[in-house]
Amino acid sequence: MSEAILEGRDLSKSYAIGRGMFSGPLEVKALRGASFRLEAGRTLAVVGESGCGKSTLARLVTMIEAPSGGSLLVEGVDVTGDRAAHPQDLRRAVQIVFQDPYGSLNPRKKIGTTLEEPLVINTKDDAPTRRRKALDMLTRVGLRPEHYGRYPHMFSGGQRQRVAIARALMLRPRILVLDEPVSALDVSIQAQILNLLAELQEEFGLAYLFISHDLSVVRHVADDIMVMYLGRPVEVGPRDEIFDRPRHPYTRALLAATPVADPRRRAERVAVKGELPSPINPPPGCSFNPRCPLAFDRCRVEVPQLEPHGRARVACFAVTD
Repeated sequence: MSEAILEGRDLSKSYAIGRGMFSGPLEVKALRGASFRLEAGRTLAVVGESGCGKSTLARLVTMIEAPSGGSLLVEGVDVTGDRAAHPQDLRRAVQIVFQDPYGSLNPRKKIGTTLEEPLVINTKDDAPTRRRKALDMLTRVGLRPEHYGRYPHMFSGGQRQRVAIARALMLRPRILVLDEPVSALDVSIQAQILNLLAELQEEFGLAYLFISHDLSVVRHVADDIMVMYLGRPVEVGPRDEIFDRPRHPYTRALLAATPVADPRRRAERVAVKGELPSPINPPPGCSFNPRCPLAFDRCRVEVPQLEPHGRARVACFAVTD
């Protein structure tokens, strides 16, 4: 097994919410017990419905926020403990591409200025060197040199996302967090951006943490998949294992809800009742038990841990093979 460039060990994140002067704060348990590893040149996809903790995990990995518990290792360095010792190097190693390609760019700054900004803050490059690097990166993401002097509103959505990817790569990171990077784009443009990301991953040896709710996209890009529900990983494994033999009832429900462009193929029906519980007051035992068609007494009192099943690890007492 290759050495992990990114590793999470039992990560958790909680947020306090005030309820007024005469009431104590509530605690939102956004992430609980998330463990994973990611190697250079590979893509780990994190999937689940809204509120499952995907974006919280992205903020922890990019060091925008610190975890409430557990540890996060970037290139073997525990950023939760040794963060102050190597802040510059650690932040350069991990960059993020956001979902909205327009909202993530400053509309008042030209593209060249946006691309050079990370170099101004983090390097000692002079102006000609910064300009040369910015123009080179524009070419690498499929844009032209004349785009250097234009503003974000002058680009299409796909072009703006190319600019966002170029900005994330200016410091030559080892890890790229992709937070729903194509969900705001047309389907034809999605394919172009995904192909670009694949080319850049091969060229730079990047590790991708790919966050998405679109399983058809995930099947195209992922090497490994982590399925999350209410802040906890419920199934982790290789892409083909997850898609061809899903074991957790929540994973099966997600796959059953994904449209299939094949009229001859009958989709599996998986009955999932109710709504996602509140992260302020998650149910005891398995978080999925109020909605699970396979739940029994043990599920309502004991939290299942990820256990090996085939080539995947599954957190479910009802899975036996």
